Amino acid sequence: MPEMSGGEIIARMLGKEKVEKVFGIIDGTYFGFYSSLEKNGIDLITPRHETSAAHMAGAYARVTGKVGVCMASNGPGVANILPGLVVEEAEGNRVLVITSARRTGIMYPDRGGTYQCFDQTGVISKLAKWSAAVPSFERIPEMMRKALRKCYEGRPGVVHLDIPENLINSKMKTEAAFWDPHQYRLVDPVSPSDEQLNNVVNMLLEAETPMIHAGSGVIHAQAYEELELVADLLSTPVTTSWAARGVMNENSDLTVPMVHIELNNKVRNEADVVLVLGSRLGETDWWGKAPYWRHPSKQKMIQVDIDPAIMGANKPADITVQADIKVFLTQLYKKLFERRNAIPVEFRQEKLKGYTEEKRAHRQKLDQELEDLSAPMNSSHVANTCQKLFPEESVVVVDGGNAAIWANFYYKFVKPGKVLSTYKFGMLGAGVAQALGAAVANPDYPVCCIIGDGAMGFQPQEIETAVRNNLKIVYLVVCDKQWGMVKMNQQFALKPLKTLVKKSLSREETINADLEEIEFDKLAESMGAHGERVSDPMELEEAIQRSMDSGKCAVIHVDVNPVKHMWAPGLKYFKDMHAEPKGK
Repeated sequence: MPEMSGGEIIARMLGKEKVEKVFGIIDGTYFGFYSSLEKNGIDLITPRHETSAAHMAGAYARVTGKVGVCMASNGPGVANILPGLVVEEAEGNRVLVITSARRTGIMYPDRGGTYQCFDQTGVISKLAKWSAAVPSFERIPEMMRKALRKCYEGRPGVVHLDIPENLINSKMKTEAAFWDPHQYRLVDPVSPSDEQLNNVVNMLLEAETPMIHAGSGVIHAQAYEELELVADLLSTPVTTSWAARGVMNENSDLTVPMVHIELNNKVRNEADVVLVLGSRLGETDWWGKAPYWRHPSKQKMIQVDIDPAIMGANKPADITVQADIKVFLTQLYKKLFERRNAIPVEFRQEKLKGYTEEKRAHRQKLDQELEDLSAPMNSSHVANTCQKLFPEESVVVVDGGNAAIWANFYYKFVKPGKVLSTYKFGMLGAGVAQALGAAVANPDYPVCCIIGDGAMGFQPQEIETAVRNNLKIVYLVVCDKQWGMVKMNQQFALKPLKTLVKKSLSREETINADLEEIEFDKLAESMGAHGERVSDPMELEEAIQRSMDSGKCAVIHVDVNPVKHMWAPGLKYFKDMHAEPKGK
């Protein structure tokens, strides 16, 4: 009977699952785990903060379609990783977090005054899909199998396994069996029935103006090609949830990117049938309600999702299908192709031409901002210039606040699945570590991260992580030295008329909305990264090119006009989103 630590059992099981990366900070309380990773073909990548480990795992999972694994040590380490877990669960990323706990006998329950002790599983269970503590050495394999099973059940999210330090580090003789994944969880994706497919096909063919609404379920299923094939065959427009931004080439006549807000509303009101793929139709989708969507009495809905709990939750569904999106679209395409002669292609293509013209007109209006060549620069230049220089295969990370709004409006995504953000949670600073995870997942191309100076101030130490791990990331820090989005709200609350006339109030007229400067280029250089600073839009392209040519992590401090930056495009619609739609 072989002797091994509890941590080695876990590492071997992850190896059987083809896990290649684990993200987290080392600690003696789970030495038995991380010291066993390399021998099982797994790289340990260590950030400077546990929250970053969660975001790295989430980004890695989203880009690759695999499970992202992170770890945290008991007490402070678990406390530090909590914010990251909240975000990754909200974003619906497949993350497995393994934590150590104090030894058995002094916690669960706490004996009273136990050092570095709190109810780790109790806290995480409130925010994750599943959270449990291992009570004994013998049960480690069983509970690890259950955790992995939960990772692949239903909507992706955070799964947590907590192992006491004496179990994860101590070596014992064990007969632990290392099963193959198919022996303890479903490995074949859920498929629709033939009857369901036939009903869907009939409804789509009978429709006059159908549309597709794609959610992040398309991303998790890596169903980009299948989505495009079905949309092209049906000659139907595709809108997306915020979280599914960039699931199709946004230069295509079929796509209606989220930045064309009024056109999105128009398409959704003209459609008589909507095929919803992997989307909960949440608040950023206006809950699927009028006046942003056609009333349910005049619009049928086909809802396809891996999670049956969301079926018809926010908008009544006429057909519900529990299935993996990739499998569903593959089988749907085959059936539609057999009946392709029944698709009214000419009529639908005329509708698409009209939508394309509206997109072109709106883009022309937006691009007027690019004619502003003053310094400090108009924020529109940042994303627009990045798009010219970064390869289509590069992952683009868009952090929160006004910097994210400008980036979303001026970056058109061509290669599917190459944009990361926290669209469901709006977490400032998460983009710093998301870029790290994306660089690990997609090492052949530089990662572009557009982030505000306020957000960059949350986790700037991770620049050193990028340098140490030779991760090629270019951080473009959009610096306006203010909490711009909040400042805008304050100004309208305090002095609305003066705000409209002057466009901005002074520091003394707002409440703690202004910041002092951090020279992010010099901060980056102090950690071994390449640094640039630019204010003139005519100099931005060369600064980005030098940063990419440096062959290492780079940070560009981009000075933008603070008043123009604050008046980001689409703010009216963002504010409207927080009001309940008037329709039913």
